[in-house]
Amino acid sequence: MPKTVSFHTLGCKVNHYETEGIWQKFKNAGYERVDFDHHADVYVINTCTVTNTGDKKSRQVIRRAIRNNPDAVVCVTGCYAQTSPGEIMEIPGVDVVVGTQDRGKMIQYIEEHQAHRQPINGVANIMKNRVFEEMDVPEFSDRTRASLKIQEGCNNFCTFCIIPWSRGLLRSREPENVLKQARNLVEAGYKEIVLTGIHTAGYGEDMKDYNFAQLLRELETEVPGLRRIRISSIEASQITDEVIEVLDASEKVVPHLHIPLQSGSDSVLERMRRKYTSDFYKKRVAKIQKALPHLAITSDVIVGFPGETEQEFQETVDFIKEIGYSELHVFPFSKRTGTPASRMDNQVDDNIKHKRVQALVEQSNQQALAYAKQYENEVVEVIPEETVDEENPNMLVGYSDNYLKVKFEGTKDMIGEIVRVKINKAGYPYNEGTFVRIMDDTTVFNA
Repeated sequence: MPKTVSFHTLGCKVNHYETEGIWQKFKNAGYERVDFDHHADVYVINTCTVTNTGDKKSRQVIRRAIRNNPDAVVCVTGCYAQTSPGEIMEIPGVDVVVGTQDRGKMIQYIEEHQAHRQPINGVANIMKNRVFEEMDVPEFSDRTRASLKIQEGCNNFCTFCIIPWSRGLLRSREPENVLKQARNLVEAGYKEIVLTGIHTAGYGEDMKDYNFAQLLRELETEVPGLRRIRISSIEASQITDEVIEVLDASEKVVPHLHIPLQSGSDSVLERMRRKYTSDFYKKRVAKIQKALPHLAITSDVIVGFPGETEQEFQETVDFIKEIGYSELHVFPFSKRTGTPASRMDNQVDDNIKHKRVQALVEQSNQQALAYAKQYENEVVEVIPEETVDEENPNMLVGYSDNYLKVKFEGTKDMIGEIVRVKINKAGYPYNEGTFVRIMDDTTVFNA
């Protein structure tokens, strides 16, 4: 019987991408993949450490794997493994720990452990690493949107963030490898590719004579059959005039950008050690909105950062209204051990944080609906991702190019294809639509 491996992934899209990359290595070694709650020979837990809660959840999942099969090899990888390998090695039943590099050695470590039954700590100093670790993913378990990891690490060292210590400094993937994987993903049938990384649009900052704008240009022109390019996240400082020119001219980069804000108050931004002011951010956004008037802008906001006053919070609320985001991801500040912000004075009371979160979520919902209403009775292109109604298996849901979540009646063979849908009723989180006829490259659907 073939050996079996099971995976559990916590945290961000990069982790999910990397789990798929690790699975490819096991697949090539002859393993079969089974569900995490099933009996497996090897369990791989890809951990998150962005908050203390992420550490706690990671430990819970590790113990669950050990209970599932005490005789299995339990291998822990990811960000928590990178920052706290000793803590993880102390959990009885953990056999192998690998951080956020050297994943190519994972199977070798597992075989070494099986031979001599001693725990193996394969974690090295991430800050010394200057090379992007290649992990090609020819296809994904989720068959609709493909992620393509283009860079690793971050040089920003914001006061609330542990990620540079778990991921290391910025490292960009070689352009030819990005393009090669993009071509492979298109050949596998993917219509949309999401460019992802830890500091995605920082791509090329460690390269000579090559940058993010050039990569976008080459993806546009050198990957036949690619229909959509989505940028997972871009900092305001990375929206250069050259990037704006590329986006303006592009027929493939979708009209949606996720531009992290974190706070609309300059004094809070300074304490966060963010590398921009609210005025700089606003001017960059205004410039890109002029080039792309129908652009959907989403963002991240942290509320209740240490010392945040009512006035500073109100500055953030006012700024959010002014920019007109189409959706926000709102997070209460969470103390992450080891970061400067966790040691700051004037920590904000949890009840105040909760109220501020609720206020911003409500504001986000209002703005999301206002943005969606602009597209009522318009036809948009949607990639259906899944069915959403047990009673009606033909009720599909997917995202338009400008990130509207649309549900409509279709057929299961439309999943993963680009179809045209008329939005009848704007809403949030779902817009209701009706499928209309479309001819794709290889598929013809009729209403």
